[in-house]
Amino acid sequence: MTDVTEHEEQADVRRLPRALTPFRHSAYRRLAVALVLATFAGGVWVVGLVWEVIRMGGGPAQLSLVSTAGAIGVLLPALLGGVVADRVPQKLILIVVASVEMTCMAAVALLSLTDHTQLWHLAVVGFVIGAAMAFYFPAYTAWIPALVPEEDLLAVNGFEGMVRPTVGQAVGPAVAGVAVGVASAGAAVSIAAISSLAGLVALTMVPRTAVRREAPTADAVPVHPVRSMLHDMAEGFRYMVRTPWLLATLLFASLLVFVIMGPLEVLVPFLIKDKLGGGPGDHAWVLAAFGIGGAIGSLAVASMRMPKRYLTWMNLMWGFGCVPFVVMGIATEIWMLVAAAFVLGILFSAPMVIWGTLLQRRVPPHLLGRVSSLDFFVSVSLMPVSMALAGPISEAIGLEAVFLIAGTVPAIAAVVAIVWAKLPQDEIANPL
Repeated sequence: MTDVTEHEEQADVRRLPRALTPFRHSAYRRLAVALVLATFAGGVWVVGLVWEVIRMGGGPAQLSLVSTAGAIGVLLPALLGGVVADRVPQKLILIVVASVEMTCMAAVALLSLTDHTQLWHLAVVGFVIGAAMAFYFPAYTAWIPALVPEEDLLAVNGFEGMVRPTVGQAVGPAVAGVAVGVASAGAAVSIAAISSLAGLVALTMVPRTAVRREAPTADAVPVHPVRSMLHDMAEGFRYMVRTPWLLATLLFASLLVFVIMGPLEVLVPFLIKDKLGGGPGDHAWVLAAFGIGGAIGSLAVASMRMPKRYLTWMNLMWGFGCVPFVVMGIATEIWMLVAAAFVLGILFSAPMVIWGTLLQRRVPPHLLGRVSSLDFFVSVSLMPVSMALAGPISEAIGLEAVFLIAGTVPAIAAVVAIVWAKLPQDEIANPL
């Protein structure tokens, strides 16, 4: 009877599209609901926060202050977040993070609806939510392998790669825009708070799992907590330095972020306005194309098997996927920017699915939180620098030259990383 049941379950799995196989696990279904609700809340919150600053009479300088506070909040505890994720049950961490975010959103909604908001309120809330996110990503990444089997990790990361651009960058901001237009910024933030609360409730229904690391033995010598955390942090760094595929990819990723984020986030609007004579609507089309491309790329990878040459393909897609920046620099029509952004979205998000799966399958479980925090730190640390330098550099050498650099340097760096770290030999020796 047991054999028959197992065969029936295997048959059901085979009938499911590969991208949907993780949803046969009830634990992941509940987590997926929590993820969608939290992502929607985040998308609404970002737009609501911008319009709350504007409602108060603020401009770019005031919005920059709030954004900077959030960036600092993310960076300061980024590495500590990984240490905590490898020590504390990840569900507990995520519940605390979700509770903090929901409380902050609700506080801003109340302040806005009663017309008591001050700029320092938003800066403090931005800092606190940023700090919470520094603990969220390492814990979430480390928790997934405890909830689903290895063969479903690629599909899980593909689904999540689809949710973030569609729900977080399209649906959430669209709902927020309607709420601001029909009612107020406070109404939009209230929607974010309610969605965050619903996500928190869904999160509490996911089964709790144990931390996947050995507990200290009874005869172990007690170590001061600060020294112990520093030791854990150093252990994560040592693993990164001694693991060629990880070190090469993180170094390449840091260069990638530095080269492309400034042009993408800062210069594209000026390219649309000053060179092509477009406006906010055209910018929205470009952002939508990037998000839709990202969703398609993520789902496409989730629907396939892990490539045999997973390290090579991942880095080449990131590197040569930046070539559309060259098209952006020489574009003469808005549709060319939209098309380039669509291709860029596909080739930027598709390897992210491979990367997330790679971390979860090849990094030892007891180190996964710390390695994820290193990855997160690399992703966000150079982003503000890139954005700060994009404007002055474009004025010095011109927009076209900046986009040419953004479209060619990553491709060269990808090839260097592949050859230097001997990634083809590594992926053959360690098949997934």
